Amino acid sequence: MVTGEFRNALDDKGRLLIPAKLRSSIAGESLVLTRGLDRCLWLFPPDEWNKISEKLLTTISPFQQKARLIQRRIVAPAQEIEIDKAGRITIPQAMREFAGFEKDILILGIQKYIELWDVSEYEKYWDEHEDEFNEAAEEIGDSLLF
Repeated sequence: MVTGEFRNALDDKGRLLIPAKLRSSIAGESLVLTRGLDRCLWLFPPDEWNKISEKLLTTISPFQQKARLIQRRIVAPAQEIEIDKAGRITIPQAMREFAGFEKDILILGIQKYIELWDVSEYEKYWDEHEDEFNEAAEEIGDSLLF
């Protein structure tokens, strides 16, 4: 996968065009869609999703309450979705509702996965978390080499 920030609009059927730059880095014709954190959706290549879901199902016990929460929130709603010939994916209604999708969608390539955000939700997220970002950058900045 590659990185990048893109904007596209959902069509009336809940389809979203995946930008060509991201599509060209996807092996195969499908992605796994699930609920992410912070009110966004996550898209994974199937092989990457298999690694993550395997870890979530084998390294944590369903007898632990927090483990069940993670499994129910991230693993249970995951579904494989096809990329059509036009480069679009159809986002199910329940997923669109979870993420608060209206029309304009922000697509973030984050190397091994893609985040999908409603543009206004993403702006709201940063309004609420900009100070935390600055603190985190200060804390880990010294360990990064530029």
